[in-house]
Amino acid sequence: MKNKLFGLGIIGLLLVGCKTPLNIANIHTEKNIYITDQLQDDKALDAVIQPYKHELEGKMNAVISHTNVELSKSGDNSNLGNLLADYTFDGADEWAKKNNIPPIDAAVINIGGIRTIIAKGDILTKQIYEVMPFENEIVIIKMNGKDVEGLFDYYLKTQKNNPVSHLIIETENGSLSKKLINGKTIDHNKTYYIATSDYLALGGDNMFFFSKGEMISTGIKMRDLFLEKFKQNPEISSPDDVRLIFKNKKLEE
Repeated sequence: MKNKLFGLGIIGLLLVGCKTPLNIANIHTEKNIYITDQLQDDKALDAVIQPYKHELEGKMNAVISHTNVELSKSGDNSNLGNLLADYTFDGADEWAKKNNIPPIDAAVINIGGIRTIIAKGDILTKQIYEVMPFENEIVIIKMNGKDVEGLFDYYLKTQKNNPVSHLIIETENGSLSKKLINGKTIDHNKTYYIATSDYLALGGDNMFFFSKGEMISTGIKMRDLFLEKFKQNPEISSPDDVRLIFKNKKLEE
């Protein structure tokens, strides 16, 4: 059954957009049309749709990169999570340099926004859409050193594997045993610039600590940035460093 639902959707939109006032007196019962395999093709509609369909399929199936290992979102330091966090950091830092903003100090994204894995082998455009189907924007949060402590407290409390870049967070026996930004301890007198998504900046995933900072919009869509970064790297070298260390972590049953 080709393009039936799409064609009916177009017709529905045209009807909704009609500005002619509704005449109640002219309403009468019409025959129900069921969308089944028996519904015949609309050849004229097919002829209009097919060129666009083929063009879209060609773009979605284009090979943009390659990976020798599966890129997974599993675990506290998943290679796909860390890779996308690094891409977020790099994209925000590049934007900051062009817009007279101080260098980015770190990046935080949420694991729930990464919807699937990327299998070993060629990476297609459509896979990036599957990994990141949302229209989230990268934003920069300007925070003072004291308020940045809230970020580390969040990980202590949740021990959640939300990916980070340029951060080391270690917890042990209910306390923070290590908290580093760019390899350095937190300076309460310093102003930090943290890259994240607009979703998290507005309190998504209970990251309310971001509300204490000033949000700077970049206009960069995360998926667009990820597509660009994969295209720039024909062979993906996935990160294998450890950033989140939750000692004595209670495993979910």
